[in-house]
Amino acid sequence: MKSISRLILASSVALVALWAADATGKWTGEMQGRNGNTMNVSLNLKADGAKLTGTVGGQNGDTEISDGKVDGDSVSFTVVRAFNGNQIKQNYKGKLEGDTIHFTVTREGGNGGGQPRTFDAHRATT
Repeated sequence: MKSISRLILASSVALVALWAADATGKWTGEMQGRNGNTMNVSLNLKADGAKLTGTVGGQNGDTEISDGKVDGDSVSFTVVRAFNGNQIKQNYKGKLEGDTIHFTVTREGGNGGGQPRTFDAHRATT
């Protein structure tokens, strides 16, 4: 009986692992910026179990992410940048759907935070 329970448990764990979203890879997208300007965003992500590491690229180069997490098809992480003597923290939360991550980005710090922004990042094919 114990071996059947272990087999069921092992099968369940393996099935959950197959369903887990794979955020690892290079991603690109466009996010609405100030004054209606569009900003190109590039992400280089590496998932290791529930841990997510990587970088977010922008106009001023790549910035390391922190507090990266993967939970099923959900990803989240934080990016902290220095700009004009201020530290600006951006919180990214996304849902992975195939080769697209639907992100919502909220900002802390700077001048009042601003409204959340949304954008889709698509898995790079190269």
